[in-house]
Amino acid sequence: MTKRTLYIEIFQPFAQYRNPFTFYYAQSYPLPPKSTIIGMLQNACNKYYNPKLWKLKVSIHGGFESMFWNYQQLIKGYIEIDRNFKVTNQKKPLYNEGIKAQRTPVYQQELFNGHLYIFLRGEEGIIEEIKSSLERPKKILSIGRSEDVAYIRKVSDDLEIEKKVAKKSLWLMYPTYIRREIKKNTRERKEFPIKNQKYPVYSIPILVRFYNNGVPVENKAEITKETERKVKFETVIYTGYDYILKLSEGISYEEFRVEDKRFRIISEFGWL
Repeated sequence: MTKRTLYIEIFQPFAQYRNPFTFYYAQSYPLPPKSTIIGMLQNACNKYYNPKLWKLKVSIHGGFESMFWNYQQLIKGYIEIDRNFKVTNQKKPLYNEGIKAQRTPVYQQELFNGHLYIFLRGEEGIIEEIKSSLERPKKILSIGRSEDVAYIRKVSDDLEIEKKVAKKSLWLMYPTYIRREIKKNTRERKEFPIKNQKYPVYSIPILVRFYNNGVPVENKAEITKETERKVKFETVIYTGYDYILKLSEGISYEEFRVEDKRFRIISEFGWL
């Protein structure tokens, strides 16, 4: 089956990609994880919870100009609206001068002025549908929180691709995620041959599915309080700007040229 690669360039004024492993403060991942990108694509294509989109290979590059901490009061629990349009949370009024719903003050890390470069690889039909949906979006798109608007600057499948081999080191111009290891089969795993002894790692969500009594959810209307959310995480290495990977053995990679930009995606390890 024919595979195609699609390049998406995005500008995001503000973003917060919540790291669920932080509790006393809300840390953000430095780049959106695969699950967040797929969620944006499902929204753009009106294919919520469609399992086919999870089969896409995704490579995420880019970064943000700055970061700051925002002190917020987050509402705990579910917000409910009755037939009289009364808004409650935990059986208490959400807005009231006296007793009201519980709020938790927390520091939230937020990212400012993001330049994201996303590569998608998948079946020709799916890639063409995504390309069409992003070129003429029918709704406001966001990545992460609903208020974190994503501006699509470029969508292209006309890419210059050159396959190369790095023997001792590899220079990456833009920050990206690299798999820490891949499964060769059920028993064998292959680690990324990085020689650097110190590097930042994150456990990011790469797959999110919803179930009602073991049956996959296929529509928004099926989501209830009892819906089970299952998430698959993967450990990745995060690289910075102008990052040089020192290698313990040679690796193959693809170099993509888009106008004046060059992106290097390591075979297998560079695709999520």
